[in-house]
Amino acid sequence: MDIRPIATEKDYEAALAEIKRLWAAEAGSPEAQKIEMLAMLAQAYERAREPLPKANPIEAIKFRMDQQGLSRKDLLPIFGTTARISEILGGKRPLTLEMVQKLHFRLGIPLDSLVVPETRRAKRPTPRRKHRRKRQHRAA
Repeated sequence: MDIRPIATEKDYEAALAEIKRLWAAEAGSPEAQKIEMLAMLAQAYERAREPLPKANPIEAIKFRMDQQGLSRKDLLPIFGTTARISEILGGKRPLTLEMVQKLHFRLGIPLDSLVVPETRRAKRPTPRRKHRRKRQHRAA
């Protein structure tokens, strides 16, 4: 099989079959290099067809904390107080624009992971107040 971009489902299936056939190749061999190239092409094809879902902002923050070995105290310059850190990471308080900017610039978290489209809730109808008529006192 020649290595070329995967454009169709048939190309994708052929690439997977070739990867399976060469799976036991010795590391560093030309066959192992071919597997690596085919795997990258197959992954690109898969992502183009089914993009990864957007990350939840809280999950993105926790992931970056784990990657960089950060503790909650390391987030104080971004959030201000330990209580606010707990509220944010617990999902009880939304991120502000300032927080999003600081997380992006200081921790390198992609903006699209921090900003999620707002889902509008249907407004609850406000209860109508019943107006009571003032009782008129009749003089007897």
